[in-house]
Amino acid sequence: MTDDTAPWEPPFSGPADAQIVAALDRLRATFRWKADGLDAAGLRARVGASALTLGGLLKHLALIEDHCSAVKMAGEPLGAPWEGAGAPDDEFVSAAGDAPSDLYALWDGAVARSRARLAAASGDSGLDGPAHVTGPGGEPVSLRRLVCDLVEEYGRHTGHADLLREAVDGRVGEDPPDAWRPVGAVG
Repeated sequence: MTDDTAPWEPPFSGPADAQIVAALDRLRATFRWKADGLDAAGLRARVGASALTLGGLLKHLALIEDHCSAVKMAGEPLGAPWEGAGAPDDEFVSAAGDAPSDLYALWDGAVARSRARLAAASGDSGLDGPAHVTGPGGEPVSLRRLVCDLVEEYGRHTGHADLLREAVDGRVGEDPPDAWRPVGAVG
């Protein structure tokens, strides 16, 4: 990476672990750009018959980040603000009642915690190291598998965010502009 590239641009070569983590970070940045700078109405906007919203996706992906990094990766309890949460997928619905600044802070905080937990867990073993969770037959699960799961989750939901954001204000594009940095809520 050179000084004139965006910080989310993955390196063009290097170790496999760095490549996959950088791919995840690029998806995170693209998702955050798609959801960035909206007021409550923008975060609650829907497309067609779908109940998905950008606010719901922010909250859902924050939960996924915390669940993956705390429970699966580190063997820690899920913790606040998720303890005592409602029914599965409730985060998609409950986001409509959350302030935009709270949704952005929730997602930003979850990503920061996830990055810190991955750095701590990978240590000397890199992504080959074991996660706390095991597979259905008790087989070890690598950190790489959890990072790949996050890449898959972000790939799916960044596509949803792309359609939702275009419907809100016409924002389109594959990657954030080089000069973009997250700002959060407007209004």
